[in-house]
Amino acid sequence: MNLQYAQQLNPSFIFILSAKYGLVPLDKEIEPYDITLNKLSAVERRSWASTVLSQLRENCDINNDHVVVLAGKKYRQYLIPHLKYYEIPMQGLTIGKQLQFLKKQITNE
Repeated sequence: MNLQYAQQLNPSFIFILSAKYGLVPLDKEIEPYDITLNKLSAVERRSWASTVLSQLRENCDINNDHVVVLAGKKYRQYLIPHLKYYEIPMQGLTIGKQLQFLKKQITNE
């Protein structure tokens, strides 16, 4: 549902945040893996975020582009301070409330 919602926003780019690969374009196939940032230390998450920020800089202008972040708190925690224009539409919502929000947005209820 996140992808459907993101596509509705009609953005210039959509990327998936991967704990293993960082920033992944939609057209790139990756091998399955069993890693999550939720199990990594703060130091490891900072290092991951540094890699993702480098990848973002290669693909967009983090000082001028508007970024919509649909990822969870641990995935966005060390990225957000480096983005000038961003929004987090589901910030503070539980998983159940996030699913309700997405369903409502996708079905235009």
